Amino acid sequence: MLNKIGSRFRVGVDSGGTFTDICIFDEEKSEVFVWKVSSTPADPSEGIVNGITQGLRAMPEPGHPDKVAYFGHGTTVGTNALIQGRGAECGLITTDGFRDVLEIGRQKRPELYSLQSVKPPILATRDRRLEVRERVLFDGTVATPLHEDDVRTAVRKLKEQGVTAIAICTLFSFVEPHHEKRIRDIVLEEIPGAFLSVSHEIAPEFREYERMSTTVVNAYLGPIMRQYLDRLSPRLEEAGISAEPRLTQSNGGVISCETARNQPVRTVLSGPAAGVTAALEVGRTTGIDNLITFDMGGTSSDVSLIDRGRPQMANDIEVHGYPLKVPMLDIHTVGAGGGSIASVDNGLLKVGPRSAGAAPGPVCYGLGNEEPTVTDANVVLGVLNQTHLLNGRMPIDAEASRRAIKRLADQLGIEPIEAAQGIIRVVTANMAKAIRVISVERGYDPRDYTMLAFGGAGPIHACRLAKELEIPKVLIPKHPGIMCAIGLLQADLRTNISLTRMTPLSLEALSTIEAGFSQLRERADAWFNLEAIPREARTLRLAIDMRYGGQAYELTVEWPEGLHGKKLIDSLRSNFEDAHKQLYGYIAAEEPVQVTTLRVEAIGHVPKADPKRSGPAAGKAEDAIVGTRSVYLPELGRFTDCPLYQREHLGPDHTISGPAIIEQMDSTTLLLPGQKASVDHYLNLLIEWQS
Repeated sequence: MLNKIGSRFRVGVDSGGTFTDICIFDEEKSEVFVWKVSSTPADPSEGIVNGITQGLRAMPEPGHPDKVAYFGHGTTVGTNALIQGRGAECGLITTDGFRDVLEIGRQKRPELYSLQSVKPPILATRDRRLEVRERVLFDGTVATPLHEDDVRTAVRKLKEQGVTAIAICTLFSFVEPHHEKRIRDIVLEEIPGAFLSVSHEIAPEFREYERMSTTVVNAYLGPIMRQYLDRLSPRLEEAGISAEPRLTQSNGGVISCETARNQPVRTVLSGPAAGVTAALEVGRTTGIDNLITFDMGGTSSDVSLIDRGRPQMANDIEVHGYPLKVPMLDIHTVGAGGGSIASVDNGLLKVGPRSAGAAPGPVCYGLGNEEPTVTDANVVLGVLNQTHLLNGRMPIDAEASRRAIKRLADQLGIEPIEAAQGIIRVVTANMAKAIRVISVERGYDPRDYTMLAFGGAGPIHACRLAKELEIPKVLIPKHPGIMCAIGLLQADLRTNISLTRMTPLSLEALSTIEAGFSQLRERADAWFNLEAIPREARTLRLAIDMRYGGQAYELTVEWPEGLHGKKLIDSLRSNFEDAHKQLYGYIAAEEPVQVTTLRVEAIGHVPKADPKRSGPAAGKAEDAIVGTRSVYLPELGRFTDCPLYQREHLGPDHTISGPAIIEQMDSTTLLLPGQKASVDHYLNLLIEWQS
């Protein structure tokens, strides 16, 4: 937890599909420096190390890699392997009679009325799902002892098939894990070095299908994550960086490399989670507690909701068709990014989810792509710089974008400008739908929130998206294109521990509930000690899952501190009913409430890069104007000469009226007619409609 003697820099790196973002915090000067390089999809570790070394050299006072004290890292390695089907060949050992749970699932079609609905591939095929005789009952008693000969036969069969990643998931192991532990020991005896994913360690909760799916996904991703980290660590050492990487997990915290090697399923929303962590810090410094985060990168857009300063969490979520029962920030992702490809499908314009990524990238990059993207549309419309990106480090070919958009327009039988603006309209509609999922469908009105837009492409599209949803204010942080990397320097060490306890919410059950929390506190203390977290840096948050009797799904409610007996029970019921009314619109006061799962979130606080408050601006906002650019604005129905502002020259209390373009190294902001942007003392842009 402590920095190395003589160390100076804390580094956050977000490795995305198109760009790798670097944030360097100089602890001596309390200054933040940001950098951005193209990603290297074939080997992300190459782009990461190149980005760090380039960023250190480019600092006003160049830094040296051996001065790096902390290295936080957000990665899409696990996510991409899951999406692209590049995981390991894996097997499953389970209770006799239950190997097909993985395929039967909940007997629900992904889309009820679609005749073309396609389920995702099964990650452990039937011939690699093997059964062993054993049975533990719901209360932990053993009905059938484990037949160890069955286990050895199953393991040897998997070994013959070349399987080295094995998931172990037996009935009610979350209550009594002895059989799973013994199966694990036998597997390691038969296949030393095998990657093992054991359900009572990965997802120790009830619901066998979701628990099995999570365990299998973890096995599927395990060898891929290990290979990646095995490449990353030597590269860092060769570059002179000795700080151990900390990886972001999907709940917004960070974990050690060793934990990520063993539980890669925790990292499937690694990068987007870091963005939400950074958004929480922006909300804290600006005093805005209600935020809708909009993170638009090169490949996708990620949205989430922060209510009263707390991010929305999900204890089970579906990622690319696979149910995962691990605590995550409630982030909704759509295939709408700067690199999303526009095409014609049965005479209609379609945008995404296919993406040009970093290689070959949009047509304007000149790397061989011929299909127009969202970025190319913004080039043709004049929103983006016509000659370069990244402050001149990345030249672009605007004419190539125009030719690509014209080819698309000819297929549609419309003018190129109409085609380019059509791409923007379609992608805006896709993103608006995603925001409605995490707001309106959860019982929240987006008009009560401020949109916090970031990612390389977020500020370009934020104002139109906010207009579509009637969101009154848009907040653009100082470094929007590097927000996820910044979030890595704001993230604490964090783990979530749970325990299933089926019991009525009553005074009589209170001792059972409190005993369960005592067990969870002991496990949390063990984790704190393992991570060497000082006692003064430890925090525990307790929560409890509840539902009305007969319901199939639960709501998570915070455990009220300082209450006891009947007051505690009444408070829990009241808080549950408030959450139920928020989501479903009603309360069933006559129905009994049932407790299902106890939860503890253990947080190890780490030193953070505190934002600096800027003093008064030296000049006027007009001094930041560096030229004009002709931009097509559908609001006016024509091209309009818009003032071009350099973001670095804007200071506190400066105000800009739209239409205008604000450029910076890591992003571009489009200000619409009728809007105004003001700069606060943390150099955020607050955009509102002029009255």
